[in-house]
Amino acid sequence: MQYYGNVFRPPSEARSLIIQATVGCSHNKCTFCYMYREDDFRIRKLEDIKKDLVEMSSYGDYFKRIFLADGDALVLKTEDLVEILKTIKEYYPHVERVSSYATAQDINRKSLEELKELRENGLEMLYIGFETGDPDLLVKINKNITFEEYVTAMDKAKKAGFKTSVTIIAGLGGVDGMRENAIGTAKLVSETKPDFLGYLTMRIYKNTPLYEDYVSGKFIMPDAEEILEEMKIFLEHVDSEGTVFRSNHASNYLLLAGTLNEDREDLIEAIDKTLKKKSFRPDVLRGF
Repeated sequence: MQYYGNVFRPPSEARSLIIQATVGCSHNKCTFCYMYREDDFRIRKLEDIKKDLVEMSSYGDYFKRIFLADGDALVLKTEDLVEILKTIKEYYPHVERVSSYATAQDINRKSLEELKELRENGLEMLYIGFETGDPDLLVKINKNITFEEYVTAMDKAKKAGFKTSVTIIAGLGGVDGMRENAIGTAKLVSETKPDFLGYLTMRIYKNTPLYEDYVSGKFIMPDAEEILEEMKIFLEHVDSEGTVFRSNHASNYLLLAGTLNEDREDLIEAIDKTLKKKSFRPDVLRGF
């Protein structure tokens, strides 16, 4: 089995068998994202994907979960995805969960019937990058999607029976857009109510268009205090009862865990205590 280009997976898929359905991301134009910049997007041949699955099945029941990579496996034709899922059922009858990244565009391109067929054949969870809910910022970062299209995609995913895990990014709007990013994102999360929510902190990478804005001074990166203030504004405005909330990504200045909305006050209190003590996670623990 061989991997191609840069391979990424969500933190919760650390022990999963990662199978590349695509190489790279079909959009790959977000101004802040570095992940697949050097990878030419392509959909792998179905026979090669199935070959990987058959080959890795020799490890018996070691893998309890399977994650379909790269950036948006749902871009594959539905019939091909169904074939992959059937192969998983045949060779991994013990597997507990199959999941994949999915862009909202991919979800919206498929009919509700297609999505239900994928769910019925074993695809259980979709990881979806919101990043922000601020309509102006979505345009600025070249996300190629609107607030309303996110809502439509999440509604379709839920109706099809998928669990959804979304990510949002503190600091994505820079210092000038902190409040708009926090409130707009809180509104999007409130309207879509994902099962899981991961809060990341903005990091700037040299191979991205945003880096040029950072160097020129057009983008000013919020510091640790400002990032936590933005997260606090988000928590004060979000209404997403039952959503599992985490800020345990390596990029974060503070690790938080709870369930919305019941743990909202505890999460805000943890932020206030950290701001008062200025006890932020050091850069060495944040991957710098």
